[in-house]
Amino acid sequence: MSGEGGNNMRMCTITLAGGCFWCLEAVYLRVAGVTAVQSGYANGHLPQPSYEQVCRGDTGHAEVVQLQYDPTQVELRALLEVFYAVHDPTTLNRQGNDVGPQYRSGIYWSDPADEPVVRAVTAEADALLGGGVVTELAPLSGFWPAEPEHDRYFERNPWQGYCAFVVGPKVAKFQQRFTSLLRR
Repeated sequence: MSGEGGNNMRMCTITLAGGCFWCLEAVYLRVAGVTAVQSGYANGHLPQPSYEQVCRGDTGHAEVVQLQYDPTQVELRALLEVFYAVHDPTTLNRQGNDVGPQYRSGIYWSDPADEPVVRAVTAEADALLGGGVVTELAPLSGFWPAEPEHDRYFERNPWQGYCAFVVGPKVAKFQQRFTSLLRR
C-alpha cells in the first residue's frame, strides 16, 4: 500500500477479528500511528455479505477491523499486543454474550512478511494464558467493508447499552494499559 502525497511513505495493513467490530474499531481509532480503521467482514465464502447475512453465522466471515498503519510510528507487534489485551482469545467463536463463528478471534495478514510476527506474538499470548489461545491465524482471504452505519459506532452511540457496557470498558482498559500508544 502506498502513502499519500507521493512521499513514498509505506503504509501497512493488518486485519483483526476479536468479536464485535465496534469494540476493536473504538480501540484502534485511539492508537497513534493507525491511519485508518475500517470495520468489515473477512475470510468467508460469500462475496459482499451484509451484516444480517454474517450474523446468521453461515457465510464463514468474521467481523473484523482492517487497520492501515504507519510502521515508523507503531509496530505490528504493539498492535497485536493491544489485540490480545482487549479481547478474550481463549473462547472459540465467542466474545462475552456474542456467540457464533462471526465473533471468532483471528488475525489475517496481507503481507506474508507479517506472518512470523503474528505467530510469535500469538505464541507469547498463548504462554501467558496457559495454552488456551484459539485465535485463527491465516492470510487474508477477501475483505468486504461493513455498511456505513457501523463506522465510528461507539463514538456516535456511547450511551447505547452495548457500547456503554461492552465497548466502553474495553476502550478504558486499552487507555489505562497502553498509555504510550495513545493518539495525542
